[in-house]
Amino acid sequence: MKDPFSEQAGQKIKFESELDRSFGETISHRVSNGTLMACIQCGTCSATCPLSTYMDFTPRKIIAMVRAGFREEVLTNQTIWLCASCYSCTVECPKGIRITEVMYALKREAITHGFYPKRFSIPVLARTFYDQVRSRGRLSEVYLMMRYYLATNPLRSLGQIGLALRLFKRGRLTLFEKGVKEKAGLRKILETADRRREVPS
Repeated sequence: MKDPFSEQAGQKIKFESELDRSFGETISHRVSNGTLMACIQCGTCSATCPLSTYMDFTPRKIIAMVRAGFREEVLTNQTIWLCASCYSCTVECPKGIRITEVMYALKREAITHGFYPKRFSIPVLARTFYDQVRSRGRLSEVYLMMRYYLATNPLRSLGQIGLALRLFKRGRLTLFEKGVKEKAGLRKILETADRRREVPS
């Protein structure tokens, strides 16, 4: 994806009316200490990030874009999914911004609104995992991986058949999972957690 901040990128420059001015505050409220808006753009997070060279936008630029209101550009790029949650950026940030939590908040926002890159394995697996836990309370590895491969690359699943058979023979893989008894109670807990996450601190 081209950099929306660069005039040389060839991308249409947005007018202020096209930006989501509430986006920065929304994400900031979802971070535990809510200091996102205090970023001084020093670049320490980008310098300490071991994966920044592989990202569409560095962590510093992601924060700048979030605050400026480039909602769609932030949620549709691969940067937030490449975050390894190593917390190097959070530890080194001179303003104490919990950048790893910012990345988590952006991932949740992207999944909720379907902005993640289609067939990109990380968000697909996260969504499939959550949906199965919410509906059954437990994971069925077979069901999880079937849905995952169907949503990403069905042909790739053929290469896993041998491993699946070996695991099944040794009793390490089950075809069916009963799930928990109190499924309604579990859903209520998850819904309560979701609502609390959405409420500004």
